[in-house]
Amino acid sequence: MGDQLFKDSVETTLKVIGGKWKLVILCHLMDGARRFGELRRGMPDITQKMLTQQLRELEEDGIIHREVFMQVPPKVEYSLTPYGGTMGEVLHLLADWGLKHQERVDKEASPTSSDH
Repeated sequence: MGDQLFKDSVETTLKVIGGKWKLVILCHLMDGARRFGELRRGMPDITQKMLTQQLRELEEDGIIHREVFMQVPPKVEYSLTPYGGTMGEVLHLLADWGLKHQERVDKEASPTSSDH
């Protein structure tokens, strides 16, 4: 069954970072500030509308910062807030788990694999 506080906390976390793209956006921003076009090129499967929506939600939750530079043409950069930077540990744990999972999938898919 599990502890209700644990379940509620996971649900709260997923409300902030859930979905297909938010964690990917955060991974891109872990390396530093990025312009919208850089993010879009780094995630070719995301639509412009979806990227805009996900960035707005992350900004509203205080995870990322949007800075507008008044120049022609206008320049906008996105970066992690100090609070958003605390997601680094979570992202590393997810990446470690994903690597182990991919190794498991690859092993099971190999024709010489005998431990199913």
